[in-house]
Amino acid sequence: MIDFFSQESFAFLLFLFLAIFLITGYPVALTLAGTAIFVGILGYLLDLFPLVLLSVLPNRIFGIITNETLIAVPLFIFMGVMLEKSGIANDLLENMSKIWGQKRGGLVYSILIVGVLMAASTGIVGATVVTMGILSLPLMIKWKYNRKISTGVICASGTLGQIIPPSIVLVLLADIFQGANEEASAISGNLAPDPVSSIDLFAGAIFPGLLLVSFYFIWIFICSKLKPNIFPEVTKSQKTDLNILQIAKIISPPILLIFIVLGSILFGVATPTESASLGALGAILISLKKRNINLHVILNASEETVKISSMVFFILIGASLFSLVFRGFGGDLMVENFISEIPGGAIISFTIIMIIIFLLGFFLDFFQIVFVIVPIVGPSLIAMGYDPIWLALMFAINLQTSFLTPPFGFALFYLRGVCPKEVKTSEIYEGVIPFIVIQIFLLLILFNFPSIITWLPNKL
Repeated sequence: MIDFFSQESFAFLLFLFLAIFLITGYPVALTLAGTAIFVGILGYLLDLFPLVLLSVLPNRIFGIITNETLIAVPLFIFMGVMLEKSGIANDLLENMSKIWGQKRGGLVYSILIVGVLMAASTGIVGATVVTMGILSLPLMIKWKYNRKISTGVICASGTLGQIIPPSIVLVLLADIFQGANEEASAISGNLAPDPVSSIDLFAGAIFPGLLLVSFYFIWIFICSKLKPNIFPEVTKSQKTDLNILQIAKIISPPILLIFIVLGSILFGVATPTESASLGALGAILISLKKRNINLHVILNASEETVKISSMVFFILIGASLFSLVFRGFGGDLMVENFISEIPGGAIISFTIIMIIIFLLGFFLDFFQIVFVIVPIVGPSLIAMGYDPIWLALMFAINLQTSFLTPPFGFALFYLRGVCPKEVKTSEIYEGVIPFIVIQIFLLLILFNFPSIITWLPNKL
């Protein structure tokens, strides 16, 4: 018989209430904190939860606020918002369309290239998807491009900012996996674990990110060969002439910014926080050079940065309280025992958790999964022998699919909000399916060849 007045039951009750309130549309941060407080007090009244445990929360919040690595988050956000607000992203997409527009399927290739450049210089999914949706999709529809391919490639390329460094998600994952690595070391008895830093995750993400983009290009190329009718032929009126000098002027500013930010991190010249400040300054200087900036643009970018940063840290604090209460009910030990007792050993445990995270992506956004689920399952998997850098990036790529999986994929919502009325929601959903399959295929490759992730961090 199930004991409903046990710590295990209340640990499950915590997640049940969380799911109910999130589905009904309550704000994520308030739901995390409110659910934790309500269930914690209920457990205290039934003598199942030590309320004194909540006294640890101020120290946790202070640790978040004073974490130097996390200062990089608002700086990277400002860099991306600045490039988007000043019109740099628009100029880049328009001119890339001119360069590739003469090829069959040229607009699709242009979107992929701009997606890579925007990912490496902004890392903000919403800005990239909305910008490309507003500028490219009407033109692709006008030129008779297949709508499913068009919407799919915009959504997929817009999410590249989650895996291609410098990425906000990787900065957050580095901080969480550092804590998970320390907990795993305590479990296994290792008193001096190797640290997990943003630099490690940035270095480890380079080859998987490039591999993912290459698979996207290959998929589009195969589609253009097998079904050439979905890509219209270019007419004379659509052709434009650009010389090499003009092309260099178009792509050199974002490439230079990427080199400054990412290069300064990987070569040890600057910490992620210092390089993020360089990136923020670089975004302003590029905007000044293109004369796309004024005080109003800077104020708008600053206001947007405060909004996004507040949302991220508010969720982080709420998730910290949630995980504290979950541990108070012994939930971490339950998860640890569950994972260790799964038949088949570490591989089966890892596979089941990856499937669970993938399924959660259908209903939760990546912030909720990163802040709530990862700290719970991460220590147990690391204690089983998995490399924390490899594990963090496998989670990151898996989490990237949460932007594309219906019904709550954020990239789908962003595009639906700006695309023309004649584009059906079902076409957007169908369009992203091949790219989700490609991401799963990449995970299988990285599982069988982990050195793709770990080689560069080990060399550095």
